[in-house]
Amino acid sequence: MPNSNHENPLLPCRVRHLTYAVDNDPLVNDLSLDLKKDGLTVIVGPNGAGKSLFMRLLHGLVPATTGTIEWGSTQNSNSARINQAMVFQRPILLRRSVQANIEFVLKSRSKYSKEIVIETLHTVGLENKLNTAAHLLSGGEQQRLALARALSLKPKVLFLDEPTANIDPASTMKIENVLRKTDMHGTKIILVTHDMPQARRLADDVIFMHRGKIVEHTPANTFFKNPHSDIGRRFIAGELIA
Repeated sequence: MPNSNHENPLLPCRVRHLTYAVDNDPLVNDLSLDLKKDGLTVIVGPNGAGKSLFMRLLHGLVPATTGTIEWGSTQNSNSARINQAMVFQRPILLRRSVQANIEFVLKSRSKYSKEIVIETLHTVGLENKLNTAAHLLSGGEQQRLALARALSLKPKVLFLDEPTANIDPASTMKIENVLRKTDMHGTKIILVTHDMPQARRLADDVIFMHRGKIVEHTPANTFFKNPHSDIGRRFIAGELIA
């Protein structure tokens, strides 16, 4: 998926020897990789591999025990996070209208304009739900609202943790279409998913994790057609991986 020519100041991202441990037990262990400027990155692996924790470390929601993350020329800090946004598996919404949910996050960053609200809701197909209470939306609509709220901030990096795991196929399709367009406009997307068909549809590069480590980080075509590792081949074949 070719991106636009917009320069992204947070890229490349350099991760070096990143470890997060609880009581000396490393849940992610000595992770190092580079995230390029181009392409949608998908993180896959069996349950308990450390995918969501790794994403939270990248976003700065969880402090690393050891190691470093550099976004562009900036170490992971508030200056990097202010240009990032995250969408979780279960949307966390205000008990207000659709419009008010977008307005709240824009005002919190001093970015409010009615045009941004309308434009963003149109992007996710919720422009006709402007005054609807968020809790009355369907599950798929709620997740699209959570995505709209993140996109309204025009982030340079967008993290998504299983954003379509609990929603209907129609909403999944709409979200994937939005992600493709967002990627093409220069926002770096990092997506955790258990949905392998979705990973095949969206990924430009794949990070395959197992037991808190990065086993492979390769172009998507390479990973899905010819994984370098035995465990990667078993995972692609649908075997249960402990």
